[in-house]
Parts: sequence; C-alpha cells; structure tokens
Amino acid sequence: MPCSAMSKASGAVTLVNKCTIFPSQKSSIPDLKLSVSDLPMLSVHYIQKGCLFTCPSFSITHLISLLKLSLSQTLTHFPPLAGRLLTDQDGYVYISCNDTGVDFVYATATDIFIRDVIGSIDVHDHVKEFFPFDRTVSYQGHFSPLLAVQVTELVDGVFIGCAVNHSVTDGTSFWNFFNTFAEVSRGVKRITKQPNFTRNSILISNAVLKLPVNGPKVTFDADAPLRERIFSFSRESIQRLKAKTNNQKWNFNEEINIVELMAKQSNDPLIMRTEKVAVNSTAEISSFQSLCALLWRAVTRARKFPASKMTTFRMAVNCRHRLHPKLDPLYFGNAIQSIPTYTSAGDVLSHDLRWCAEQLNKNVKAHDNVMVRKFVEDWEKDPRCFPLGNFDGAMVTMGSSPRFPMYDNDFGWGRPVAIRSGRANKFDGKISAFPGREGGGSVDLEVVLSPETMEGIELDTEFMQYVSGY
Repeated sequence: MPCSAMSKASGAVTLVNKCTIFPSQKSSIPDLKLSVSDLPMLSVHYIQKGCLFTCPSFSITHLISLLKLSLSQTLTHFPPLAGRLLTDQDGYVYISCNDTGVDFVYATATDIFIRDVIGSIDVHDHVKEFFPFDRTVSYQGHFSPLLAVQVTELVDGVFIGCAVNHSVTDGTSFWNFFNTFAEVSRGVKRITKQPNFTRNSILISNAVLKLPVNGPKVTFDADAPLRERIFSFSRESIQRLKAKTNNQKWNFNEEINIVELMAKQSNDPLIMRTEKVAVNSTAEISSFQSLCALLWRAVTRARKFPASKMTTFRMAVNCRHRLHPKLDPLYFGNAIQSIPTYTSAGDVLSHDLRWCAEQLNKNVKAHDNVMVRKFVEDWEKDPRCFPLGNFDGAMVTMGSSPRFPMYDNDFGWGRPVAIRSGRANKFDGKISAFPGREGGGSVDLEVVLSPETMEGIELDTEFMQYVSGY
C-alpha cells in the first residue's frame, strides 16, 4: 500500500497522507456490465456518506493501521470497488474487477469538535472537507478509483467518510459495504451479508448509452447558493404525524402501555417491538409518506408559487423486491428507480395533508414488477443519463432511506454519533432521509434548499411542530 505524505490544508482540514489500498486477495469476479440503473448515474457525483464517532481509547496511529488493514480485507468481499470502469468498442460500460486499488486518506481537523459538527443549526461547512472526490462525476471512474475512504481526526472525535462511484453502487450496496467494513474492523471473521454480483436480470440490457467524448456533466448548478440543515423527527412525533395523516386518534400513553405489554410477551429487542407498534394494520399511509407529504406542503408554501404552477415530488425506490423474479436483497449495484408525483401548487396547498400523502402512496404502490419493467423499456428506447436537479424551481427530490442501517457501524469502539454527507449531488430541493440515532422509527431529514425557501419552512408552523427541539 504505497503512501505519499501530504501537507495540504483545506479550510480547517489538513490532509496528512494518502495511500492506495489493494484487496488482500486477488479478485475472481469477471467484468460486470453496468445495468440500466447503473448507466444513468454516470453523470452524477460520487456518493459521499460517512459517520462521526467519539475518539477510540487507542492511538490515532493504531486506528489508521487498523482501518487500512480492514479496508484491504473488506475489498476482498467487494472486488468491484477496487476496479475501474471500462467502455468496450461497442459502447458497453463494465466494471473491470482488476484490483487496481482504492484511495485511503488521513486528515486532521485540529480546530473542529464534535459539537461543531452536530451542534449548529445549518450543517457545518467544514463537513464537506471530510470527504474525498469532491464533486467528482461518476464517469471519471474510468480513470480514478471507484472508492476512496477519508479518516479525519477531530479534536475529540473521528469522522470516517466514504466516496463511492454512483454508477457502481446505490444506497443499499453502499451501506452494505460500509457495514461490512465496520464488521471486519472490529474483528468479525465471517461477514454477515455477502454481496451478490449476478448480472442476469431485466436490468442488464443490450441498449447502448452514447456519451460525449469527454464524458457527461452534472445537470445542475453545483455552485448555486444553498442552505443545508438537518431536521430531526422523534418516534413520538412521527407517530403523531402518521395518525393525523390517517385521520386516527393517537394517544402516546396508550402506545407506551401497548409497548410494555408486548415487552412481556416477546424477547425481541425494543427497537423491533416499537416498529411493530408503529405500523397500524388499518393504516393506508406510511409514516415516511406522511413525512414526505408534510415536507412537500411546507416547501411549496415557502416557494410562494401561483396556484397553477406544477410541482414535482420525486422518490427513489428500491426495485430489488419489486421485480419478479426478485433480485437478491444484497444485489450489488444500482437497483433503484425515481418515481415522480406531479400536482399543482394549488392542489398541494388547498387539500389536506392526507390528500398529498395519498398521491405519493398511490404512485409507490403502483410501482410493481410491471412498472419497473416499463421504466426499463422506456429507457432502452431513449438511453440517457439521469437528469438530476431542480429545473423549473418546483421540484423536491427525496433520496436515501431511513431504513438504511447507517448506525450499525461499530468499528470497535462504539456506534456513530451522527451521519453526514458531503457536497455531492446537492441542489435546491434535494432531501436525504436518514434514520434517527435513537432508532425506533425516528427520522432525520437532510434538507437542501435555497436560503429563501429554507427560511420559509423554518417559519412554517405545520412543518415545525413535528420537528424535535422546536
């Protein structure tokens, strides 16, 4: 693992050294053809996600050595991440699992405390410096590593940030890698979730995506002025919102009694019991769809559109279980599609919360095997990169998922304190959903908006009444 010393300061973060990490064993995986879900991501930035931790009891020198060794061992289970993209003479794009290696960066932030990262209202600007491959477009995976890991030493903590090529992984695959990296680091001998690299589904196509000679560009203004804030929603708040959406009565004390009763009848962990309580068998609208509808209404109000203005709410959905036959839950790659819901600003604001949630609910329910295959067929007729952005000023795009196991990452000294993302793929109206640290159905929304719109939702009483700490 050749290393090079660095003394590059970027704001409050100083890059100390950079290494190339190779898999501990040679790959036996053949080249993997990019699918109809992978190819559109060639024009978007690398995924940038990471975890904030308190300091371990051992030295930073030992930590860096541990993570380098663990990363090398983890790459043996994820050989595509140590490869490069390759386009053949017919225009098909593959992942060449050639063991070329990944980047490992060690950096220090001697002026930044954990409280600086999680204590401010807006996301701290220096968080963006905790990630490698800043604003790197996924097409560059032809020439650059598909994965980079940056370990940033804070005054009283450590941030482990990953940048992964988005044409190689979606959120499901990303967090499976990150979880496995943590498992290996804390000494687990046999990983619990071996990725599946098969390429025999409807997602693998003979259609060719024609790209510019120098590769595609991002389709949004990456330099537009934006504000970014984390809004936290407790389990209690989420359940209260869901009850309102479904026109149900909700009593917190009654719910606590139910939880206590179930605790006597089950040996399941508390988080599993509360999840069972949280889902009412007669409810039509999910907690998450209720939250999306709440946000859609608040953003639409804040943008002050005329009633006739058409608005769009996009939700990314996992297609692994929607296809028949189903894909393996640990299928490695992108298996997502973006579902748009279109409604005028007047309809969003003149109807109640339930009506808005129903529009989202109907589209999500309708996205079955037939619809997934239709999306594939439509793309094959017109192969193109994914047009990410807010082109008419009236779009909201929801990504990531509160179901992802983001806090299931113990590298050997405890769970993360917080989850944060980098500058990648941020534009007005981009929202990412994270699980809350306390679990049990709590949710954090990473909200990126124009400064004017952000100020508007902060003054929106319907929205803010559900935000924790308001």
